[in-house]
Amino acid sequence: MADQEERTVRRLERAILELLERRRPDATICPSDAARAAHEGDDDGWWDLMEPARRAAGRLAEAGEVTVTQRGRPVDPATARGPVRIGRAR
Repeated sequence: MADQEERTVRRLERAILELLERRRPDATICPSDAARAAHEGDDDGWWDLMEPARRAAGRLAEAGEVTVTQRGRPVDPATARGPVRIGRAR
């Protein structure tokens, strides 16, 4: 992973964990929440962070820090199609 991309994914990982910390223990977030939080602008450039946000969620899930679900079932965000949710690991 290139340095810039690695920094972006790390920034998204921090955003995911911070967003979850501010919510109820059973609450979930969308990768777009993390993308918006990590985006450093006022435009809709956050959209370009959607795939990196899913990669960040996948790395956190592999580390056991979060769960990634679709329709309430755990999924791999790298292969899941459609919307996913990110929650605290139980």
